[in-house]
Amino acid sequence: MGIFDTLFGESSKNNNSDLWIEINNFMDLEKAIDKSFKQKVAIFKHSTRCGISTRVKAKFEKEMEEFKPKVILYYLDLLAHRDISNSIAEKFSITHQSPQLLVLENGKVIQHASHSDITSNLFS
Repeated sequence: MGIFDTLFGESSKNNNSDLWIEINNFMDLEKAIDKSFKQKVAIFKHSTRCGISTRVKAKFEKEMEEFKPKVILYYLDLLAHRDISNSIAEKFSITHQSPQLLVLENGKVIQHASHSDITSNLFS
């Protein structure tokens, strides 16, 4: 990890890949929505250059490892895939924020939060 990544956030690589399924294209997004009909799905929208987003993501990951709710976690790198983020905002009528977590069930957003409001409590 370079000095600027340390200062300003993580690199564009997802550093906890065993926890997350990455959304890299619109087909991945549709798969996530489809899976929400069988199990809760969460989409974490993350700006890889934002220190706040990086801290929230790290805190959330630690919480998820301890809590282990039955939810499928998806990760969207906003800098690499702003078009997908815009599509999510439009599809679910949720204003874009970063970081942001959306919880889906049966193809619909049932909870969403941003910044310090992102916690595992959203799955209750």
